[in-house]
Amino acid sequence: MKVYGIKNCDTVKKARQWLDKAGIAYDFHDFKKDGISLPLIERWQALVGWEPLINRRGTTWRKLPESVRDNIGADTARQIMLDNPSVIKRPVVELGSDLMVGFNADDWAQKLRADRTT
Repeated sequence: MKVYGIKNCDTVKKARQWLDKAGIAYDFHDFKKDGISLPLIERWQALVGWEPLINRRGTTWRKLPESVRDNIGADTARQIMLDNPSVIKRPVVELGSDLMVGFNADDWAQKLRADRTT
């Protein structure tokens, strides 16, 4: 399991604490420190589409020009995420061939429980 996010993000902190408490091992990749690549974003988009990956509630999104926000599509979303990794909804978790975006303890518990039994 690999967890992507920003170390100081409150949601990422909650998710990592939840994983630690549950005794679930993971590798952590910090967007700010370790960067993000086009192939990684393309892989995520292939799994879930671009819409779930964009955090439309964050300050990074709100700081984008209105013309960019109003005309976003798959191609422009990729470039926005490359140029502004903070716009990516966090955390992003790669679990085998599955991808989880954002943190919801109940959803994670169900998904991870199901993953451990298969």
